[in-house]
Amino acid sequence: MVRVPVAVLNRMPNLAAALFRRPRPDSRPRPLPELELAARPRPWLGALGLTAVVLVGAWLGLLVVGNVRTPVGPMNTTMALRPSLTGGTKINVSPLGALTLDSHVAPVRLDVNVDQLDPLRSQELVDHRDRISGLQDEVVHDVEHGTLDLAVRSGVAVVVGAGALGFAVYRRPSRALTAGGLALALLAASGISAYATWNPKSVLEPRFSGLLSSAPSVIGNARGIVSDFDVYQQELARLVTNVTKLYDVTSTLPTYQPDPSTIRVLHVSDIHLNPASWKIIASLVKQYKVNVIVDSGDTMDHGTAAENGFLDPIAQLGVPYVWVRGNHDSRTTQRYLERMKNVRVLDDGRARTVGGLRFAGIGDPQFTPDRAVVPGGDAAERLAGDRLDSALRSQRTAGTPVDVAIAHEPVAARETDGEVPLVLCGHLHHEGDEKLPYGTRLRMEGSTGGSGLRAVEGRYPAPIEASVLYFDRDTHRLQAWDAIRLGGLGLTTAEVSRHLANDNRPGATPPSTAPSPSANGGSARRP
Repeated sequence: MVRVPVAVLNRMPNLAAALFRRPRPDSRPRPLPELELAARPRPWLGALGLTAVVLVGAWLGLLVVGNVRTPVGPMNTTMALRPSLTGGTKINVSPLGALTLDSHVAPVRLDVNVDQLDPLRSQELVDHRDRISGLQDEVVHDVEHGTLDLAVRSGVAVVVGAGALGFAVYRRPSRALTAGGLALALLAASGISAYATWNPKSVLEPRFSGLLSSAPSVIGNARGIVSDFDVYQQELARLVTNVTKLYDVTSTLPTYQPDPSTIRVLHVSDIHLNPASWKIIASLVKQYKVNVIVDSGDTMDHGTAAENGFLDPIAQLGVPYVWVRGNHDSRTTQRYLERMKNVRVLDDGRARTVGGLRFAGIGDPQFTPDRAVVPGGDAAERLAGDRLDSALRSQRTAGTPVDVAIAHEPVAARETDGEVPLVLCGHLHHEGDEKLPYGTRLRMEGSTGGSGLRAVEGRYPAPIEASVLYFDRDTHRLQAWDAIRLGGLGLTTAEVSRHLANDNRPGATPPSTAPSPSANGGSARRP
């Protein structure tokens, strides 16, 4: 017999209840946790990610808000810092090209964009030659001031850019502050590196690109470009004056002598951004007592808004300026000229009376600097010429015949034959004169800008050409013209020759009795 202690028997009900009682929800057995391999820490990945955030954020900050607009001498510029493996300084002179200087070694490059030449400051340099001697100090002061502003703005830009990107990636203010601080430290280190490796002599050995690549071989090194070119254009203007005076004294063409009532028109064309042209034109206006200037186009080279400031001297020439668009002039150029008080822009065959003569013209239908558009070629030019011809015919029918038609391209100009006594054009960069089959005289002007900077691409520089046309005030007939030819860039030659219109040659019908297309409604018209 087995004897059970009384104490155990007393606890039996409680034990049974415990054994057969349903378990409570919170007392259910929990599953054993799965075994996991502990991940090894990789601090280099975190550092690499933070570095990428700092670099990208700093670059975005510089790109968005890191630019500074500042004047440097007579130029308005925009300065900016850009990431670079080699450093240096790049000066962009749109649309002519760029100059690259090995100014420093650092992971940042200084970009200087020349936006435009300030006409007021430039004119002060021309009018007050004594300021040129102090121009170097002025430029140095402007560059130092602009660089200081750029450093402050760039510091703010990299901190904001890296901090904002850091917060967007990590969602932690501490990481954002770390990214901004590292970006500022990187910029400071780059500045110290640039200062330590600064090479002031780099300006004497620039690398040229674009159209400027031909400049050093023709003009000289960077130190002499500004001063030598200023002397060159001053000497050309003086040469025009002296040759004109000599020509007036020694002229051997007594068959025609212009009198004070003669209408004098200066025909220029294809200036192509040559600043020396304005000095020459101003000298011709003064010496020949010009009443009207006619520009048959290609005043610009690329037709960009940055080039517009080049046109500002036109307002100071003191006479009306009649202009038609060339294939290197854009609609932007045309709108800029239309706002000038003394400029008369002609397009779509519209006619205007200027200086006693009635002019009508049409802009070139092609804009060749735009490579996205396929040129229309001669077919487009003939179509434009037909539009001008139709407008001339309408003017003649209405009893207000045109005296002089203007087109840039000779192909378009020839379409006006028989509807106007004289048509002026340019484009081919050489002077020419021909009598068309139905009686219209075509006068083609050379390049008054000496073909611009493209003149240095050939073996010999292109000459600078212009013409002074003499019109009878009563009949509006062309009586004679003086062809003016100057030596191109680097040459100091000048030639002025007088030519007589056929009606004014010995033995021809006197102009007073000859039928005038302006007076009787036009000459014979082709069928």
